[in-house]
Amino acid sequence: MHQYLFFVDGFPIRAYGLILSLSIILATGVGYFLAKADGRGYEKHIVDLGIYTGIAGLIGARLWDVFFFDWDYYQNHLSEFMNVWQGGMAIQGGVLLGVLVGVWYTRKHGLDTVHLMDVLAPAIILGQALGRSANLMNGDAFGAPTGSSFGILYPETTLAYHTYGAQPLWPAEVWECQLDVAIFAALLLFRAFPHAKGQAFALYVMLYSTARFCLEFLRGDYTEKVLGLFTSAQTTSLVAFTLALLCFLLLPYFWKKRAPLPKGKKQRRKSA
Repeated sequence: MHQYLFFVDGFPIRAYGLILSLSIILATGVGYFLAKADGRGYEKHIVDLGIYTGIAGLIGARLWDVFFFDWDYYQNHLSEFMNVWQGGMAIQGGVLLGVLVGVWYTRKHGLDTVHLMDVLAPAIILGQALGRSANLMNGDAFGAPTGSSFGILYPETTLAYHTYGAQPLWPAEVWECQLDVAIFAALLLFRAFPHAKGQAFALYVMLYSTARFCLEFLRGDYTEKVLGLFTSAQTTSLVAFTLALLCFLLLPYFWKKRAPLPKGKKQRRKSA
């Protein structure tokens, strides 16, 4: 685990920034492949879409962390607002703002927004998996002490060490990375079978929310409870899962109702 790969005239090249950049580039590349295989010609938009949503994702992740998790600290340290290497990127905020910017882009260019969300869902979760590797190298998004000899020992320069010292911690970010890769494979498999438009993206939200909710029990960086019940991330995951489940169940009915009638057939009026 190396936070600093090398220095250029005293300026540190951090593993966190490099891996995070690679996660956006590789996720965009996978998105291009999926869009091209889809056959609608959307692949010509993927690079621009990747740039816009990637930047939006970084901004959203940082803002979410600062205002929802660390505002008590940053309100008195505004000069450190953009010091993301200190540990402070909330993936849920990144996905939210990234999706909103993606919706804006697709509507601006007349693309089928919901269909493209389905196509790109596997690429999004793959980017998240690689992003968790950046967290591991940076020593943030860490777990709580295991209370045994099992766990990750972080270097003295990391936030994890400053929080818990030389204690073995649960490999929460490692397991989230692995679960994200499993979700990536599950989404590819799901899209190989008939499904209603929007269900693949809804399934992505459901699966990630479930994984995140469970892993939060092992996290050691944010432990404050909302209303004394769950952490902020768990509360967000519950809301996201519930909304995604409703969409997953209702979308087949919604699109069936919107399907045009076959030519030559007229809808009969119901008598009062």
